[in-house]
Amino acid sequence: MDPSAPRGMRQRNMIDTTKDSSGLTDGRESASPMSPGPSDAALKLEEFLPYKLNVCSNQVSQALSRIYADRYKIGVPEWRVLVTLGEFGMMTAKAIGSHSCMHKTKVSRAVALLERRKLVARRANRADLREAFLSLTPAGRDVYNELAPSALGFAEQLLAVVDAADRAALDRALKKLIERSSQINADIANPRGGR
Repeated sequence: MDPSAPRGMRQRNMIDTTKDSSGLTDGRESASPMSPGPSDAALKLEEFLPYKLNVCSNQVSQALSRIYADRYKIGVPEWRVLVTLGEFGMMTAKAIGSHSCMHKTKVSRAVALLERRKLVARRANRADLREAFLSLTPAGRDVYNELAPSALGFAEQLLAVVDAADRAALDRALKKLIERSSQINADIANPRGGR
């Protein structure tokens, strides 16, 4: 392939324009020494664990959000804040972010929206005026109590494809992967212990 050729020409040269008996091109990519074939690829996304976990996470979040997005007009970050406060009661925004693995700006925006909707209340932390304690309002607690059975039903529906005998092993494996990825993330962010 001539690198000085216009871009469109270079791309066309990568496509096999062999015509079949109907006179139409089959559109298959031709083998090229510049691009490895599928069996030669060093990294195949469909076999790459981080990719599979990400796809699963995105699919689950998207499906789960349909339970609460239309009815309560909240998104994933607001859902995580609401459920975290529903489980633990009173927390700071920093603690919510740490527990739910959300960046502080996402937590802040989610809390602001939930406050405007009167689902979350803020109380000053006298020991540290830079942060506040957050908790669900009675209306927020009602939403949490309404959402919990639907969320639990969704989790059961999701797990239905995993044999009951394998569920404990899946749970253990996920916990180990979460712990390990957290450790790797910390090691990358702070190489050699911050020295």
